[in-house]
Amino acid sequence: MSGIYLHIPFCKQKCTYCDFHFSTTFQSYRTEMIESIGKEITIRANNFLQHEALTTIYFGGGTPSLLLPEELKHLLDTIKATVDISNVDEITLEANPDDINAPNLIQWKELGINRLSIGVQSFRERDLKWMNRAHHAAECLSSIQLAQQHGFTNLTVDLIYGLPDLTDQEWINHIQQLIELGIPHISAYCLTVEQKTALFHLVKNQKIIVPDEDTQARQFDLLLDKLTAHGYEQYEISNFSQPGYLSKHNSNYWRNEIFLGVGPSAHSYDRQKRYWNIANNTQYIQLIKTNQPTLEEELLSPENRFNELIMTGLRTKWGVNLTELNSIFPISTLFNTMVADFVRSNDILVNADSIYLTQQGKLKADHIASSLFIGV
Repeated sequence: MSGIYLHIPFCKQKCTYCDFHFSTTFQSYRTEMIESIGKEITIRANNFLQHEALTTIYFGGGTPSLLLPEELKHLLDTIKATVDISNVDEITLEANPDDINAPNLIQWKELGINRLSIGVQSFRERDLKWMNRAHHAAECLSSIQLAQQHGFTNLTVDLIYGLPDLTDQEWINHIQQLIELGIPHISAYCLTVEQKTALFHLVKNQKIIVPDEDTQARQFDLLLDKLTAHGYEQYEISNFSQPGYLSKHNSNYWRNEIFLGVGPSAHSYDRQKRYWNIANNTQYIQLIKTNQPTLEEELLSPENRFNELIMTGLRTKWGVNLTELNSIFPISTLFNTMVADFVRSNDILVNADSIYLTQQGKLKADHIASSLFIGV
């Protein structure tokens, strides 16, 4: 299995917390960008995916719902003309609530898009305001309902917890709204303060106070308890789905599958190397135009692959298979000792030939994974 990720680096405005690659001043070169991404697909896709069945296509960003239907069609047609799409059963479009309207929904469906990822983030107007989101609270509910009315049953909604002044009851209400709407997949992320973002400077200057770790952990527990009680499975630390609705595309990342990323800043992986495109829109377009490489690459050492399998696997319900891990790089006595310590502290479970994080361990996933890394 494999997937194609298309990074669309366009946004209406800059969200306070976001450190992804995008531009808000893209109109003068939007056509060139779409043509360049299309050309990159023709250059790379067939060779990169020649030994793997393409199963998923994912439009991310940025804000891919800003694309005109004819722009989306051009990119999808280019994929169809380049690789076999007969096995593709999931085409996802990330969409902001303010871009969701009847004409768009009709055309997205006609193009074959069958999964929408809606960036709600919060149902509180004051949160959306300081986040500098382009939509209003009322649009959160109306956009979801409109998508459902137009036959989009495979929906996922993003929420953020650990927000300033967000009470536990308000957080529960957010989750309950999605449950009542029948949303089959929910992605919930803890607010993180990344450098080079407006939020970083707001926190640094004490204009915004981020909740402490205990509050964030409590809200994570509330999320897990509420969703599992309503039939959702936590198949990755931040992702919950009803049966049959996990993200097939994102699961490729976590299960060590091959994926191709096109567009500025997009990453790719072929199990041996990681690749990443230049994160500069103007340079990306110029390099594509002149048939020059846009990529940097890193050959993964056995130690790198060992560590990445731990980092990604521990985040999932599938855990880390120790036999597979040992085939990449021999497991040491020290590693086994560390695992045993985490078992005693109730952070890791050992089941058959795999290790998994407990609910308590999931709160410390990065720390536990890094403790088990080798060669660092």
